[in-house]
Amino acid sequence: MLQGAGNAVTTVGYVADIIHAADAPVFLLAGIGAFLNVCALRLARIIDRARGIEPALLASRGEEHARWQRELRVLDRRIGMVNRAIFCTVLSAVLICAVVVLLFADPFTDAPLGPAIAILFMISIVAIGTGFFIFLVETRIASRAARIRAELLEHEAELEG
Repeated sequence: MLQGAGNAVTTVGYVADIIHAADAPVFLLAGIGAFLNVCALRLARIIDRARGIEPALLASRGEEHARWQRELRVLDRRIGMVNRAIFCTVLSAVLICAVVVLLFADPFTDAPLGPAIAILFMISIVAIGTGFFIFLVETRIASRAARIRAELLEHEAELEG
């Protein structure tokens, strides 16, 4: 616990040490922010694609309708996955913020905050790892769904008569 104002140099030095200890979590927050940006952009593109397919689905019949419906189902699944990745990533960021707050609160309390700080940091890393894993699975689903249909690869234009 910090003593009275008489130790201003020690207090400033201690705060400087805390700020130094908080550097790694703060840089991690910057990386998490960049990943959230990627996820948000990906989600927007998926939603735009789904909105573009809706009129085609409503106007189609038969096999074409079934194909549009399959694509919308994949897009819907991907939207859910990206949302879960965003949730895990934001959870990680919130936990990192709690770690930084506890680092600064530690000198003002007699409670042993070290274990709580370590546990919150570990949970944060698990959360961001989970977000990365979900994102990886979503990208695999997207790449499988983006395969070009064989009939299009084999299609030949009719010659002008």
